[in-house]
Amino acid sequence: MARQDKKSRNGTFWAKALERAHLGVWDWDLASGDCFYSATWARMLGYDESELANTSDLWLQLTHPDDRERALASGDRHIAGQTDAIETELRLKHKQGHWVWVLDRGGIVERDTSGKPLRLMGVQTDITKQKAAEAELEKVNVRFRLALAASGTGIWHYDIATNKSYWDTRTRDMFGLVADTDEVTADLWHSYLHPEDKEATERAHRAPMGTDAVIANQYRIIRRDGEIRHIESLVRFVAAAGAAGQILGTVRDITEEKLREQELAYAARHDALTGLWNRSAFDRLLADHIAAGAPLAVFYVDLDYFKALNDFAGHAAGDLALKSVAAGIRACLPPSAHAARLGGDEFALVVPHCYAAQAERIATAVLGAVREADLGPAASTRKLAASIGIAFVDDAGTTVADALACADDACYAAKAAGRNRFAVFSVKTASGSGGLNAARIAADTVDAMEDGRLKLFGQEIHLLGRPWQESRHVEVLARLVARNGRLVPPGEFIPVAERFGIASRLDRWIIRTALSRHGAALRSGALTLGFNLSAQTLSDPQLWAFVDSVIEETGVPHSGIGFEITETAAVTNFDAAEQFVRKARERHCRVSLDDFGAGMSSFEYLRRFPVDTIKIDGSFVEHITQSRFDREIVLAITSIARSLGCDVVGEKIERQDTLTMLSDMGVAFGQGFLLHRPEPLEAIVSRTTEVVATRKAS
Repeated sequence: MARQDKKSRNGTFWAKALERAHLGVWDWDLASGDCFYSATWARMLGYDESELANTSDLWLQLTHPDDRERALASGDRHIAGQTDAIETELRLKHKQGHWVWVLDRGGIVERDTSGKPLRLMGVQTDITKQKAAEAELEKVNVRFRLALAASGTGIWHYDIATNKSYWDTRTRDMFGLVADTDEVTADLWHSYLHPEDKEATERAHRAPMGTDAVIANQYRIIRRDGEIRHIESLVRFVAAAGAAGQILGTVRDITEEKLREQELAYAARHDALTGLWNRSAFDRLLADHIAAGAPLAVFYVDLDYFKALNDFAGHAAGDLALKSVAAGIRACLPPSAHAARLGGDEFALVVPHCYAAQAERIATAVLGAVREADLGPAASTRKLAASIGIAFVDDAGTTVADALACADDACYAAKAAGRNRFAVFSVKTASGSGGLNAARIAADTVDAMEDGRLKLFGQEIHLLGRPWQESRHVEVLARLVARNGRLVPPGEFIPVAERFGIASRLDRWIIRTALSRHGAALRSGALTLGFNLSAQTLSDPQLWAFVDSVIEETGVPHSGIGFEITETAAVTNFDAAEQFVRKARERHCRVSLDDFGAGMSSFEYLRRFPVDTIKIDGSFVEHITQSRFDREIVLAITSIARSLGCDVVGEKIERQDTLTMLSDMGVAFGQGFLLHRPEPLEAIVSRTTEVVATRKAS
């Protein structure tokens, strides 16, 4: 009875054990071909025990097609005595249609007297979750391997107890090591280290031992073929229970990054086109030399006619010229000197321990190098020149800005003196630099005509009491935009232009530019333009030949333009002024006497010059409401002008009461901020043209 209870208990126990373990049992009788499947096996696949027929090939029918051959082979090898047991993984189809991964383990449990297998038994375990976990882990591993591949990272480790090192394939490739196994000799890595980095790198790799810190280090290796590579390494100590632990590390070849860093560092200090120092690097070099206290010479080199070369031959020729000039400048300098391209066509040099005689020799050599610069075949008829300013610095308290400003001023003096030459300026004479500043403005005015910084403005002259559209006359003005963007007042650059002999060139530029740009408006009668003429322009015997040629080119009617001359200009060359007015009248160009009344001989002009308009000097107009004397002068001028048939223009009208009084006194025209503030000539022409076109259309 006790045995029966024990037997019963054992059967129940095993049944429950199979149920709880989710194990499916199969029992295959080889002689009959019958195969028994436990109820737990059926439930594992979602079936009741009665739903599946216990046929010998039931499991094979439910096996995934891709797994059948492998599962059959496992059984065949065992039956043939090639393996001790059946063990394979396969997929069985669940009742709901999905696949269940199982681990199939079993073997022969009965043989006949000759040893032939008669019966096999086994169990199948649901390992679907395990396989899913493995799949997820494989995804992680794939991403990890991809990340390593993308980053070019190699992995190595060193076993402290065994004194063995192991390098993966990427690490071996990085070091140029040809080997079939991961294991390498412990001292191999040390033999690759660059001598200059060896001690620090070995010390960094010893640091992690006993800690969990990650140490980053960069060093160089010398491969067996002699190539130097830059390596970045991350190193960490990994403790192991009952063992000495390991040093785990990664390596990444950062040679290209290092080269790029060097290139960027070079680019940050050098001009990309010429290879010379750039402005910021040169400023630092100059500051260091000044602080050292040694006497030095600073050169400011500005190319002449460079814009004309660019316009004529193109930017490729300009770039070639700049590179050729830079090479020529280098060849002229001693080894201790530095050269920089400050931007555009401007260069700077600093020469330590340089005195006057050597500085002049260097400047002369640089002038020759610029003249001989290679401009390319497209510019064979064009030549470059340079203006050079030299400043000597021997005071450690001098700022970089002051040193360059002095050399710059001297450069402008050289340019104003005729270009293709050098001028010397000393810090000790900085207090007398006013003349050089004027020379700078003069030279800048010339450059502005070429590079677009000289702008045409205009101010309307109004018929008092009537809309300006009924008269539509504009006085053309010039505005100079400095290199720093500041608008230079006419009171600064016009007198300088006259002082340095470029006023005539300036006047010609204004006339040609205005007529060329706005010829269509003048031809249509939309407006008329008035031009101021300097004394130099009035004295130019070729002036009218120039004006006639521009008028012929642009088709502008003579009646569409007028000229304004001042007493200052006329008194400089009375005969030339008289001849100019006569020729203007012959061509039906209008002529105005500007700033009338300011000079002692103003009324004499009226005897000699048959002008169309008299412009009363603004000094008499601006205080007319407070000054009886000014009112009498204005009345006298107006009376005389009317008797001669001349129009009268009151200048500098800035208040309404001034405008009212002038109108009451019979002054027909006015000009000043109250009526119109100067604005770009192009805007005036555009606005007027639209108004005239609208009137004609209506």
